[in-house]
Amino acid sequence: MNILIACEESQAVCKEFRRLGHTAFSCDILPTTGGHPEWHIQRDVFEVIDEGWDMMIAFPPCTYLSVSGAQWYYDPEDKHLPVTERRPHPKYPNRAFDRYYASEFFMKLYNSPIDRVCIENPVGVMSSLFRKPDQVIQPWMFGDEATKTTCLWLKGLPLLVPTNIVGKGDRTVFKSGKSHPKWYADALAKAKTPEERRNLRSKTFPGIASAMAEQWTNIL
Repeated sequence: MNILIACEESQAVCKEFRRLGHTAFSCDILPTTGGHPEWHIQRDVFEVIDEGWDMMIAFPPCTYLSVSGAQWYYDPEDKHLPVTERRPHPKYPNRAFDRYYASEFFMKLYNSPIDRVCIENPVGVMSSLFRKPDQVIQPWMFGDEATKTTCLWLKGLPLLVPTNIVGKGDRTVFKSGKSHPKWYADALAKAKTPEERRNLRSKTFPGIASAMAEQWTNIL
């Protein structure tokens, strides 16, 4: 099968399809960090999306779509006001435009001419702007002891079947009393730039990548 892994520079999913003998390519405007530049298309995904792919798995940027980013949408001084009367956040005055562009990008991927599509994103606004995801999965359903709520919007593909239920992983508790999954807290501590932080937070766990490759190609 010819498979396009859109918005992926890590090649975590691409490698799993390659392992099974399929012709898979990661595609991103960034160079790959996965070690196989010969399997990477460093271009705008919409420049290659019409090239006869059998399947696409896409990981569109979630910065402006996720629930965690909602705190930067409105001015914090306007919490007491109805949403329609709140001002934009003073640090991010273009957040509404950024969200609109991100949602349009998401929908353009979903509505591509490819028959079999999976769009991955965290819990966010696409559940209301588009529709509820077809499936919500966790790494601990596929053998990785970690928690990361992952939503899948599917077109022409079946739901993933959990492969190995394990523990949900450790959590790191901060002085403020808040806690994060340990893998996430470690990523925040390790990252030196906002770009590194985004890349580390958006990682695809091995078990999920393997399940996508094995289950969706076996069924088809």
